[in-house]
Amino acid sequence: MSDAILFSVDEGMARLTLNRPGRLNAFNADLAHAWRDATAEAAGRSDVKAILLDAAGPAFCAGGDVIEMSTSMGSGTDITALAEVINSGIRSLTESSIPVVVAAHGTTAGGGLGILLSSDYAVVGSRSKLGSLYANIGLTPDLSVSAQLAQAVGQRRALQLVLQDRLLSATEAVEWGLVAEAVEGADAAAEAELVRARAEEIARFWLAGAADAYGQAKRLVRSRPERSFVEQLSEEARSIGAALETPDAQARVAAFAAASARKTG
Repeated sequence: MSDAILFSVDEGMARLTLNRPGRLNAFNADLAHAWRDATAEAAGRSDVKAILLDAAGPAFCAGGDVIEMSTSMGSGTDITALAEVINSGIRSLTESSIPVVVAAHGTTAGGGLGILLSSDYAVVGSRSKLGSLYANIGLTPDLSVSAQLAQAVGQRRALQLVLQDRLLSATEAVEWGLVAEAVEGADAAAEAELVRARAEEIARFWLAGAADAYGQAKRLVRSRPERSFVEQLSEEARSIGAALETPDAQARVAAFAAASARKTG
């Protein structure tokens, strides 16, 4: 696998690290293909029950590499093809039954927002900034930003980001519901490490608990737009029945019942 993505699996947790720090982890062809391959592997492995996304260097992801767009990619057709490669990785994560946490320290902009939104739980630093900025260079949202941003923060707020050159502060991003939490460090480097540590703590929490149930809960929420309300009720009913048949759920339900009986007995 390309060095543009660092990939490892440890005790059920797959870690994918964007690794173009000199370009603020902006996507070029190398990173795009590495992203597609790494996400497919992480989502397809039976021994992976949690996925952590993070990044090397001072920022999480600046979106597409505009310099390479202007020098190495000859046409809009090239850009469209590359976006589809990255989209494949986004689908691998959002369509999987594996919960994904992202450690997005520093700046996240442009298509980087789409990468962040492909996670199910986002941690940033208190110094982090998040925004769209596509129109600043005459481009339109891609990498799932138009598909997922409004679902995350509402249509009006999504429009405020894509129609302005505004960068949200970490506090605003939490208030808007774009990210789950922000952590603070003594300086930028220390803060980045704390963001990564907190994200790993969340992934380990999933792994220490009913990991498969967390994954199915993620699947139910993520796949809801595919079904009507009545169909969603039926899928919930089917899923909880299937979960109850698993040894893990049976043991946890029995332990819960026993503990409740002791409290009321």
